Amino acid sequence: MPSNKDDGGWKKFLWNSEKGELLGRTGGSWFKIFAFYTIFYGFLAGIFIGTIQAMLLTLSDYKPTWQDRVAPPGLTHTPRSDKAEVSFNLNDMETYLPYTKALREFLAKYDDELQRDQMKYEDCGNEPASYKNRGDFESDIGIRKACRFSRTLLGPCSGIEDREFGFKEGKPCLIVKLNRVVNFRPKTPTSNESIPDDAQHKVQPNVVPLYCTNKKEEDAGKIGEVKYYGIGGGFPLQYYPYYGKLLHPQYLQPLVALQFTNLTLNTELRIECKVFGDNIGYSDKDRYQGRFDIKITINSL
Repeated sequence: MPSNKDDGGWKKFLWNSEKGELLGRTGGSWFKIFAFYTIFYGFLAGIFIGTIQAMLLTLSDYKPTWQDRVAPPGLTHTPRSDKAEVSFNLNDMETYLPYTKALREFLAKYDDELQRDQMKYEDCGNEPASYKNRGDFESDIGIRKACRFSRTLLGPCSGIEDREFGFKEGKPCLIVKLNRVVNFRPKTPTSNESIPDDAQHKVQPNVVPLYCTNKKEEDAGKIGEVKYYGIGGGFPLQYYPYYGKLLHPQYLQPLVALQFTNLTLNTELRIECKVFGDNIGYSDKDRYQGRFDIKITINSL
């Protein structure tokens, strides 16, 4: 058991009334320590805050500052399932109802009556044209107009006359789009070397071409004719660039409708679709970067 003498020593260390010391230091000494660390950590905090403020000055509210690591846009389709598979029976409407419902819901925002506001939308032509420049991101123009895209351009895949989008006749439609990337300007191919021979006819000015074919060699001849509907059968340049949600809230992406008119029945077919552009690449890690493949099975039994 510690002695009373030891207890007195500890008490004297905690507070020495004779010397006016707390924990062995005088009030002046403690003040100097407190002032030193306050200044030191205040200086570090100032450097950190200043660095953050300087970085924020380089950023824009509208345009991504660092786009060198942004991947090219993905190529996606509607309807879309988790397994990238469309399978239905011609004799059972319930099997393709989810697909037609997804198409109707997706195309609803492309209805003509929603694009009549002259302050928000403008006609950009039904023929491919060059980029539509709507000023700098930081200008005082404010919200930019968007090009109209009428679903009537999608022909029999528009859902206007055929509410079943060809599924009932075994000629299903897919709606394809390039995902949005702020300030991205897709470039048309300048060389035909990277384009398959069968897709050479798709190349034309001011359009990023889209082409679909069989993924497996054994499916060659089983896909039949694929029809492309939209402006130029691809992605026309006048719909780019996209200015982002703040400046381009009503922006509509150009669409391409695919209709498979003569697929072999009762067979699982794997189809690959690719978009061809000088600044659009592909990745083995992302099956939707610049391309996608889908399995389609139409049963008639």
